[in-house]
Amino acid sequence: MHKILEKKQFSEEVFYLRVAAPEIARNRKAGQFVLVQIDTEFGERIPLTIADADAAEGWIALVFQTVGATTHRLALKNPGDSVAAILGPLGRPTHIEKVGTVVCVGGGIGVAPLYPIVKAYKAAGNTVKVIMGARTKDLVIFEREMRAVADEVTVVTDDGTHGRKGLVTEPLKEACESATPPAEAVAIGPPVMMKFCAATTKPYGVHTVVSLNTIMIDGTGMCGGCRVTVGGKTKFVCVDGPEFDGHLVDWDNMMMRMKAYKPREEEAHHRCHMEMEAERVGDPDGKVGGEK
Repeated sequence: MHKILEKKQFSEEVFYLRVAAPEIARNRKAGQFVLVQIDTEFGERIPLTIADADAAEGWIALVFQTVGATTHRLALKNPGDSVAAILGPLGRPTHIEKVGTVVCVGGGIGVAPLYPIVKAYKAAGNTVKVIMGARTKDLVIFEREMRAVADEVTVVTDDGTHGRKGLVTEPLKEACESATPPAEAVAIGPPVMMKFCAATTKPYGVHTVVSLNTIMIDGTGMCGGCRVTVGGKTKFVCVDGPEFDGHLVDWDNMMMRMKAYKPREEEAHHRCHMEMEAERVGDPDGKVGGEK
């Protein structure tokens, strides 16, 4: 059992949990993830990238968006509650070395798992530039943390309510065309964002690493649920990744596979919100807005 030490709500659907996990905190490296299971017997396992950790204090930080039933249930937990099991650290760590200038691009909640990668590149002696994107100001996260460690931070929002109005690919292209182009780029966020970040850097020959968050079940590569095609070869995100060369990923195939459970996720998302609203108004039978 892993005790929840702290909880923050960044927006209506995005939550931060700081959880006691001493062994994982001591052994994790930038870019790795964990599988979280709320129930001891029949609970679904969900992959969450480690957003931060403290080896001395024995905790890891997780940031997630409520999408399906499990993430909604996780969001209902509070400090003092426990999570049944956290498996990790899993996946291959980010390959960190001194390369010169690195541009790190985060979209939405992808900014959170990008944070330890930014810290690791900076600690290795690199100049690190961060580009953060969100739909609107209220969805921008980890800005203060990024500004504390990065050499330069650019924020863009779709509606222009914070930072520049536009997409992350615009300042990324500017960086590639600058007098000091990056030696490497890292992108974490929605698949379509990572796809276009890779397309942006490719003409300039900038090596681009992306972190994939596909459907996962066991975290060992045995189930095959997380398989992707990279460079024409089948790879498993949980054991071969989660990071890959963004120029080699078959993005269209990956996004098609990720839609497999979309109808069920949307149904669970709606049902969970109805149940929470029913609880809020004191209707334990969940009949808000009509019969179940």
